[in-house]
Amino acid sequence: MTELLDDRLPPQNIEAEQAVLGAVFLEPSALTLASEVLIPEDFYRMSHQKIYNAMLVLGDRGEPVDLVTVTSELANTDLLEEVGGISYLTDIANSVPTAANIEYYAKIVEEKSILRRLIRTATTIAQDGYTREDEVEDLLSDAEKTIMEVAQRKNSGAFQNIKDVLVQTYDNIEQLHNRKGDITGIPTGFSELDRMTAGFQRNDLIIVAARPSVGKTAFALNIAQNVATKTDESVAIFSLEMGAEQLVMRMLCAEGDINAQNLRTGNLTEEDWGKLTMAMGSLSNSGIFIDDTPGIRVSEIRSKCRRLKQENGLGMILIDYLQLIQGSGRSSDNRQQEVSENL
Repeated sequence: MTELLDDRLPPQNIEAEQAVLGAVFLEPSALTLASEVLIPEDFYRMSHQKIYNAMLVLGDRGEPVDLVTVTSELANTDLLEEVGGISYLTDIANSVPTAANIEYYAKIVEEKSILRRLIRTATTIAQDGYTREDEVEDLLSDAEKTIMEVAQRKNSGAFQNIKDVLVQTYDNIEQLHNRKGDITGIPTGFSELDRMTAGFQRNDLIIVAARPSVGKTAFALNIAQNVATKTDESVAIFSLEMGAEQLVMRMLCAEGDINAQNLRTGNLTEEDWGKLTMAMGSLSNSGIFIDDTPGIRVSEIRSKCRRLKQENGLGMILIDYLQLIQGSGRSSDNRQQEVSENL
């Protein structure tokens, strides 16, 4: 597979690269537009990288960017002959009739660069699969991270005019106004908490902290249970301390208002059996998914949540508890930061 990739000519568009550089020669202000999209390494041809870098250096110094100054800059750094000399620079300057399409040309160069990065990343992943002796989960995590880095470069945004943001913001406010009630996020089932937070909002990272044995797990489970049984949202519960059955016992007690001691001992009254049946029916129809893998990694949590979201949707993730997650092994490991970055 690696040999096949090496034998192929990497994605590139030399004409588009020349057009970008030529547009800057024609209209120096076009460098500002190009620099918002491209870095020197985005050019496939090494000579184009050096020419573009010389343009950026001149721009950073506040000097004019034209055929004369770029030629001088390259000559001063002993790169003029390497890029093809003054004759090649002149050819580039004459390669486009106008600088009007600079953004279009730059996008072509950027997309080809992203494809090359993707190919290099895939090749590295394949080689690591043959040579690295790490845990499979570490390999998967690294592979996913490198792919995401390529994707983030592709999805990097530009400035937004406040007029456009105001329109979207107004639409959101109007939608909130037309909704019934004051809950804009996911209701927790605790009215006072919902009043203060307007419900848990998407992308929120919420840490429940307290002294040991004061009910953190019970509180979090109640929220998860309320979300899953009273809304259409699915909830993923990662329990690193309690087993799945122990968690379900707690939820049955809460859902059915059953005495925990009676449920643990099986000493149930006729009324308790009725409550248990109703609680089981309610929970079985809820979107609660439990994973009690001890010492689970953040990368595993991320992968499992992505699959669950694709198959069933996912509104909330509960992890009990943070300190028991197996970290990446870095000396500066911070569980909270690692979870917030990866989930």
